[in-house]
Amino acid sequence: MAITSAICNSFKQEVLVEGHNLTNGADTIKLALYTSSATLGAGSTVYVTTGQSSGTNYTAGGSNLTNVTPALDGTVCVVDFSDLTFSDATVTARGCLLYNSTNSNKAICAIDFGGDKTSTAGDFTVVFPSASSSAAIIRLA
Repeated sequence: MAITSAICNSFKQEVLVEGHNLTNGADTIKLALYTSSATLGAGSTVYVTTGQSSGTNYTAGGSNLTNVTPALDGTVCVVDFSDLTFSDATVTARGCLLYNSTNSNKAICAIDFGGDKTSTAGDFTVVFPSASSSAAIIRLA
């Protein structure tokens, strides 16, 4: 089992067929945390509970992302989110899944943290990179 960072293949097709409205507040985009026992990557199609992290002050399904602002950086469409903090949490995660809970929990992208990240009665924060064509968490060229 493994988590591989990738834009989900199903998301790429859905953007062209049925759409995902990533503009802040239009669709609810969530981030769920997963342990190293999860299998997530380009083949992920929907949010799943298998392998999801559990702990104090982390709820199954994760939390809503805010400040979703699709924009162009040159010829690349990029998406940025505000950093997400699970406050006073005791949790361990190897990665996460971004998904559209408004649109049948369809997967958007999987992210591997590169190793287990843990908080013990402290803040667990997912920090998103800048919204640029070379760094944004979601980039469509």
